[in-house]
Amino acid sequence: MVKIRLTRGGAKKRPFYHIIVTDSRSARDGRNIERLGYYNPVASGAEKRIELNTARVDHWVGQGAQMTEKVRNLYKEAGKVVAAQASA
Repeated sequence: MVKIRLTRGGAKKRPFYHIIVTDSRSARDGRNIERLGYYNPVASGAEKRIELNTARVDHWVGQGAQMTEKVRNLYKEAGKVVAAQASA
């Protein structure tokens, strides 16, 4: 099964996550099929917290990929950010 999930990067006590498409059997930080964006939970100032290619997420979900709960929440949040920028 193909999953859309987070893979961890960054330094100790300063996490940074990439949002990737991968086979569910591969390790958390192992091989991936495609990188769709990133999530920075400790972003401050002008740094972006979420960068996500929603068109590619829609493509993979259409192909049968399953999103994890956290990625689903980030996807919703990214959609709200895009809508707010479009209306401003």
